[in-house]
Amino acid sequence: MNPSTVKETYFPFVEALWPNIDRKREVILILGCSWLIALSAQVVIPLQPVPVTGQTLGVLLAGALLGSKRGAMTVLTYLLQGVLGLPVFAGGTSGLARVFGPTGGYLLGFVVAAFVVGWLSERGWDRRFITMIFSMLIGNAVIYTLGLPWLAIYVGWGSVMKLGLVPFIAGDILKVILAAMILPQIWRWVKPRNE
Repeated sequence: MNPSTVKETYFPFVEALWPNIDRKREVILILGCSWLIALSAQVVIPLQPVPVTGQTLGVLLAGALLGSKRGAMTVLTYLLQGVLGLPVFAGGTSGLARVFGPTGGYLLGFVVAAFVVGWLSERGWDRRFITMIFSMLIGNAVIYTLGLPWLAIYVGWGSVMKLGLVPFIAGDILKVILAAMILPQIWRWVKPRNE
């Protein structure tokens, strides 16, 4: 076998800390991280129709820490809790109307973004500052790609950038830099399984 054709496998951060994840531990991880996303959603700057929250940081970190499948499952679990009436969405809100309201596209984008960031982490993008920045920027782009067209249904294409993107750029950049500073540093303390 040609060594150049062998792709290096990286394990998500959680598997470096907890290598033997059985079904019970998996449920604990997914529920626990979904509650961390819920907590981050309560950090709110109340803009209309889309508030600025810590939610995207929680979602993207869930993907980076748990990997693609667990990250996406964590966000789906978070959304299910909100649909069932638990006050997990921004500002302690809940209900099916939130999922189908103006912010519904962003919520759907969270699932895809967690998967994408997790997939990139499974390829080692969470190990260095610069690749972590790109990973988080890609995750944010996924959220906006799904969120903005959905929001445009409610506010029109003429207002969607002003209401659904521009107010969030500075906060997103800050969250991206924060995540890129923290996660690669934490990796320095953990012995990866594949190295």
